[in-house]
Amino acid sequence: MRVVIIGGVAGGMSAATRLRRLDADAEIIVIEKSGHVSYANCGLPYYVGGVIEQESALLLQTPESLHARFRLDVRVNTEVLAINPGKKTVAIKNLDSHETHELDYDKLILSPGAAPVVPPIPGIERGMTLRTVEDVEKIAAHVGAKPKSAVVIGGGFIGVEIAENLIHKGIQTSLVEATDQVLMPLDSELATLVAKEMIKQGVNLYLGSSVVSIGADSVELSNGDTVPAEIVILAIGVRPEIGLAKAAGLTIGSRNGIKVDDFNRTSNADIYAVGDAAEKTDALDGSATLVPLANLANRHGRVVADHIAGRTIRPVKTIGTAIVKVFDLMIATTGWNEKRLKAAGRAYQSIHTHPSSHAGYYPDAKQMSLKLIFEPTSGEILGAQGVGVEGVDKRIDVIATAIRGDITAPELADLELAYAPPFSSAKDPVNMLGYVAENILSGLTKVAQWDQIDEYVENGYDLIDVRSISECGRGMIPGAINIPVDEIRERQSEITNKNVLVNCQVGQRGHTAAMLLKELGFNPVNLDGGYLTWSNSPAANKAFIPN
Repeated sequence: MRVVIIGGVAGGMSAATRLRRLDADAEIIVIEKSGHVSYANCGLPYYVGGVIEQESALLLQTPESLHARFRLDVRVNTEVLAINPGKKTVAIKNLDSHETHELDYDKLILSPGAAPVVPPIPGIERGMTLRTVEDVEKIAAHVGAKPKSAVVIGGGFIGVEIAENLIHKGIQTSLVEATDQVLMPLDSELATLVAKEMIKQGVNLYLGSSVVSIGADSVELSNGDTVPAEIVILAIGVRPEIGLAKAAGLTIGSRNGIKVDDFNRTSNADIYAVGDAAEKTDALDGSATLVPLANLANRHGRVVADHIAGRTIRPVKTIGTAIVKVFDLMIATTGWNEKRLKAAGRAYQSIHTHPSSHAGYYPDAKQMSLKLIFEPTSGEILGAQGVGVEGVDKRIDVIATAIRGDITAPELADLELAYAPPFSSAKDPVNMLGYVAENILSGLTKVAQWDQIDEYVENGYDLIDVRSISECGRGMIPGAINIPVDEIRERQSEITNKNVLVNCQVGQRGHTAAMLLKELGFNPVNLDGGYLTWSNSPAANKAFIPN
């Protein structure tokens, strides 16, 4: 049996090596257009910044090492020109010798990845993309010439990573994002934390603006600003590479990726597609989705190899778990965000907490911000987000595992998670999310979100801030009245309105105050996530980002 794999890196190489482990006799040929077939593309921005000092650290395997260990026939600098499904052949071209010939196959695996989005604006040829080792070598060469300024176009994962690494190199760096926030998988009140961190570290942020032209040493923005840019890096996003598949008559899905079944087969039973080029199935609603993540590409490669080898396959839908580092922050997400749920018309309940990464009495505990979104009747977990200096990764990983295991939001309280003061609290932040969710779903307490404050005020609610006088001195929600939680019993006569919206710093004292006020005959609502969540929201930060 001859298996031809178009494209290496995560998906293609996972398929190739897994298949060899399952079948010692199969002829496995890998065709790779670039000069490198197996490298850590997620590490490319860190090579630009010098965090990863040697390029060789990014190169995981070579054609020679792959042949020595797995007897793979790996052909780099070779391009597939066309696929002929009827004849079961691919036309290939050696980019060094320019020779062309046809190669037949029994099974074909497409792993072409995704191509960077390059908009048709004047001067765009000066922009550099970051997808391959060749790309990073080009950028590193420009950075090595010690430019004074750089502009990164795009505020997604790659954009914020490359901006950080350019700052590490001492380059004045601006990031331009056409939407009103960085990192679109986050909701706005958490994305603001990332924007603040980037500004603090010296990145010039231009949100809600786009680049309309690129000059010799600057870029012009849609808001009229001209920003210095000796180098320009495009990180606008990626599109699945579907050219070969489309020309071969394979079905292209609703998201403009290659449509595949549970076994990653395309519309042709002898052709598979894996990685960024292939559509995935969303775990929440079963729709087609595009999730360009390395772990999914590796999983795809394994699934395809197992299917070709005749093994039983366990279909897995995607929940889109991801994480990124931005200077001193770690930012992680899983599942759907609030924006997407709103757009889909799905009912949901959000909760925010701001716990410490480990026990507060143990040195160096760091505060983080967590957001959990769940179905307001069943408690099904729909998504989660986290931002913080440490501890965010394991909390989002636990919640991602809970989603996969159909654990509901209240049941997070039941999880037995590893605890010792240097690592967590006796009530882990994940447990605390479960307790809050249980209080809401059981009807014990009612909460309002940061963007509902005006609505509650318009409906006749008074704002009561139950923090200490000193805390309120550092900032309050406009219109709030300060009555510390410990003084509510004695000062309840000052609360003349039965309908009150209560806030504290992070929501915990607000919950205590709301329960007390309820016993005293009031109709209290607790502000979810407290003053801290509101202070990070767009409502409280209308003027902090330059445009």
